[in-house]
Amino acid sequence: MSGEEIKFLNKMPLKIKYLLIFFICVARFIIFGKANKKIKSPKKIAIMQTAKLGDMVCTTPMFRAVKEKYPESRLFVIGNKINKEVLEGNPDVDEYIVWKNNFWGLLKNIKKEKIDFACDTNPSFLGLATLYLAGVPLIASPVIKNGFSPVETRLYKMLRKFVVAVPHHMGNYAPREYLRLLEPVGIFSDNIKKYLYFTKQADEAIKKFFISNEIDISKDFVVGILPSVGNKIKEWETEKFAQLAGYIYSHYNAKIVIMGGKDDVAKSKEMIKTLNRDTKFTDTTGLFNLDNLKALISKLSLFISVDTGPVYIAEAFGVPTIDIIGPMDEREQPPVGEKNKVVMMESRKQSVLHIMNAIEYDYKEARRQIEEITVKMVVNKLNELAPVIGLRICKDTA
Repeated sequence: MSGEEIKFLNKMPLKIKYLLIFFICVARFIIFGKANKKIKSPKKIAIMQTAKLGDMVCTTPMFRAVKEKYPESRLFVIGNKINKEVLEGNPDVDEYIVWKNNFWGLLKNIKKEKIDFACDTNPSFLGLATLYLAGVPLIASPVIKNGFSPVETRLYKMLRKFVVAVPHHMGNYAPREYLRLLEPVGIFSDNIKKYLYFTKQADEAIKKFFISNEIDISKDFVVGILPSVGNKIKEWETEKFAQLAGYIYSHYNAKIVIMGGKDDVAKSKEMIKTLNRDTKFTDTTGLFNLDNLKALISKLSLFISVDTGPVYIAEAFGVPTIDIIGPMDEREQPPVGEKNKVVMMESRKQSVLHIMNAIEYDYKEARRQIEEITVKMVVNKLNELAPVIGLRICKDTA
């Protein structure tokens, strides 16, 4: 296809463009059939994860499973630009292909690699069409069970008939469900451990930062608090975060580190304005790139936030977490383990948001499920966690 033809197709209305792509897929199906060929020892494997940071972290068990079964294979990961930074230094990933919303360009890149097996972790018509038209002989794609997902469009469902459909059960732990996508190529794994890495430069930068701010990670109990979130539906009030920080500082004599990216500066300032004057803290909002952020989080004694990407970074590095999940399904993705706590309304009948459905929901109910979470509810979870992680109440408040 020429450059001029691609430009013409890109200018088409979205619905017409999708229909044209689907009919091209049908034409390929008539000639080549389904992408369900048996592949015994794949040399090249591609995993597509185009969702957000936390979702990518929860996909890393797939990468390790691939390399354990086929250590000589070459693994390609397809995702957005920010997630490329998340995976920097991961030895399981051989190449990262950035999804730039350029269907034809991505198709060309994948096709030239001659991938043996590929899977898309989320229902995506464009994603699946890209893999199918690239001529991948074996493709696995999810079919949603136990719930509704608006991303399972009509075109996606029709195109899925051309590949191997693998059940994804809503309400089950998502990282385990992702692993099922590897089963068509003979990979069976229950290992849900996440894997992230950072550079030596980032490690040194954070060590120097702590020293300059009189934080001794060998002695101090360092608590990272992230008051902001990308998806505003999950946002918890900054005043509550401030009260929580004050409690942790006064009762546990902890070092409070306020965190966030460059876009979170305003939200962190809101929190700082409402902090008790006696509460000492270090504000790192907007100071670090993602590499440094990973190094920073890895050195914390505890990380607290709503359900957002960095809480999964903390989990990957074995840092204890308190995840204020609000309207999210507590079964699907929040960190699990002895050192991980989730905070939610115990009285809610069901969660509003799911990994596979964060588009169509009851807005008022979603906000209610986060707004009615009190500081005391989070403190109770903190106190439950304290003896497990070696956090002791200071003598002055005992």
